[in-house]
Amino acid sequence: MYKTMFGASGFRKGMDLYFQRHDGQAVTCEDFYAAMCDANNAHLPNFLQWYSQAGTPTVKVTSSYDEGSQAFSLKLSQEVPPTPGQPMKEPMFIPVAVGLVDSTGKDMPLTSIYSDGMVQTLSNDGHPIFTTVLQFKKKEEEFIFKNVPERPVPSLLRGYSAPIRLDSDLTESDLYFLLANDSDEFNRWEAGQILARKLMFSLVADFQQQKTLALNTKFVDGLRAILQSTSLDKEFIAKAITLPGQGEIMDMMSIADPDAVHAVRTFIKKELAFQLKDDLLAAVTSNRSSEAYAFDHDSVARRALKNTCLAYLASLNEPDVTELALNEYKSATNMTEQFAALAALSQNPGQVREDALLDFYNKWQQDYLVVSKWFALQATSDIPGNVVNVQKLLAHPAFDMRNPNKVYSLIGGFCGSPVSFHAKDGSGYKFLGEVVLQLDKINPQVASRMVSAFSRWRRYDETRQALAKAQLEMIISANGLSENVYEIALKSLAA
Repeated sequence: MYKTMFGASGFRKGMDLYFQRHDGQAVTCEDFYAAMCDANNAHLPNFLQWYSQAGTPTVKVTSSYDEGSQAFSLKLSQEVPPTPGQPMKEPMFIPVAVGLVDSTGKDMPLTSIYSDGMVQTLSNDGHPIFTTVLQFKKKEEEFIFKNVPERPVPSLLRGYSAPIRLDSDLTESDLYFLLANDSDEFNRWEAGQILARKLMFSLVADFQQQKTLALNTKFVDGLRAILQSTSLDKEFIAKAITLPGQGEIMDMMSIADPDAVHAVRTFIKKELAFQLKDDLLAAVTSNRSSEAYAFDHDSVARRALKNTCLAYLASLNEPDVTELALNEYKSATNMTEQFAALAALSQNPGQVREDALLDFYNKWQQDYLVVSKWFALQATSDIPGNVVNVQKLLAHPAFDMRNPNKVYSLIGGFCGSPVSFHAKDGSGYKFLGEVVLQLDKINPQVASRMVSAFSRWRRYDETRQALAKAQLEMIISANGLSENVYEIALKSLAA
């Protein structure tokens, strides 16, 4: 936020003054704040609330346009929810970076803003300004942009200028427009994520009502346009076409439904792979490289895009695509690409998956960290009946219950799988309950971290609640239980 407000050079000036003043001293947040402000001759009222006030602010934004006066207004209001010990919250100082996009998808030059009875003229040595940072520091404020010739679509919170929750009046068509045109990559990505979340929620409702699932064609077209772009950064494209995770969607539900969320995300992924197959294949082909491994931005971006597209394609589980993924696996010149091809292949149960996993292990078994990744890949898998596979891996020669990192990879990884851990029959919960008791006798600290996977059991339906609660009660009643595990299990039960 300091860098957003003062720019890179202003932030550097603040850092230089900070080190000049405080080198070798014990310092406070206030000292850092003072150095930043003094170096830039600035005063940031109520900015220190960020250090003292708990909770994430929600900023609500409503917009309006007056054609006669060519004025575009943004009304902002903020609220910080009450937290234990802080029932009443003061307004925060929130830097909101804003740009205005015209009907052709271009950024409008910003000339002046009216706020709090004052007009601020925007200038940069005669160069046009396309993004400005609004200093939002009251409970409610209005910012009016002057000389705006048509109604724009606002691009709000550019570059994620403040760690807030944004609630704006942007319509679905505004979001599709920003997804296609915004010059700010963060907002372009965020528009896609908001649309994906909305789509997933509506399809979850359809799934729960046993309706036929159908994908919004505008969403497919939006991702196709990004995939086909030759001007966008490849790493950005990889991130922009990646759907929100199952955990993220379940966190936003009043009653988390792992089955519905998994079914919907799998449906969207396969449908996108089916409808965008040619584009995805083209991306895999054009981003192959036989050159020696290099760790630079272009190489990282190329691998990220290729691997993301390969994972989409492999979800189709069609012979030609499986052959492609196998070929990528065998011809990979580095572990990043080989592991990504293995992950793509391991989405689908069967002999191809088993052979690839065994081959990878035989190749990398001497590398401790790679074997941990290999365990985690299988533990987090969504393939049906994965509890049994993970149970078998406990007996694998490379697994050692006394080694915390191996436990985090296999058991911790399994707890992070919404499908297998939250299996409707309770097999995932039962497995964890048994493992926690075994672990407790070896390493109580690690066992207590594992049992915390039960801490959010009340977020789920009554059947899962009863099954998870039964495991917590079983753990608490065990003989010779460590204090570490007892404390976490008891807290989880009371949560």
